Amino acid sequence: MTTFKKVIEWKYQTNSKMAKKQKIKYISECSEAEGPKEKKTGGLRRKLKECQKERREYLTQTQKAVADLINYRKRQELASEEWRKYGQRELLENLLPVIDALSAGAGKDAGLKKIKEQLEKVLIRNGLKEIAVLGEKFNPEFHEAVDMAEAKEASWTIIAEIQKGYLLHNKVLRPSKVRVAK
Repeated sequence: MTTFKKVIEWKYQTNSKMAKKQKIKYISECSEAEGPKEKKTGGLRRKLKECQKERREYLTQTQKAVADLINYRKRQELASEEWRKYGQRELLENLLPVIDALSAGAGKDAGLKKIKEQLEKVLIRNGLKEIAVLGEKFNPEFHEAVDMAEAKEASWTIIAEIQKGYLLHNKVLRPSKVRVAK
């Protein structure tokens, strides 16, 4: 059994006319069960601080995990939106030569013209649109210059469209092939 020294201060007054105060220290041995309260509460406070620190760490870890989950969900929503918008890109790229062929034959046959118009309506509803070119300034993001010719228009102005270009949700699916002025 561990023992502690317990210090008790007594005030003692003598019976003489001049009251004298004396301090007497009394030291006794006591067991751990009877130990000072400071020792018991000190241990509990230390344990409390450890528990509070551990709780803060767990709270921080939980908050980080929740934030990571929220960010993951946002990224997944954006990725699924991108997939929805541009997942049909390959199909539309394969349809572009068909549209070109229908455009070439539409001038000669009214039936082909009607089919081309219906197909264009469906493609427009799915985010496809033509790139406007004639009279525009050449822009390498949207146009591909295949020829340059002398013209009265300003330099780098598009004077003819060789092949139509298309945008899919405002991103270039196929650039327009154009002739520009020198």
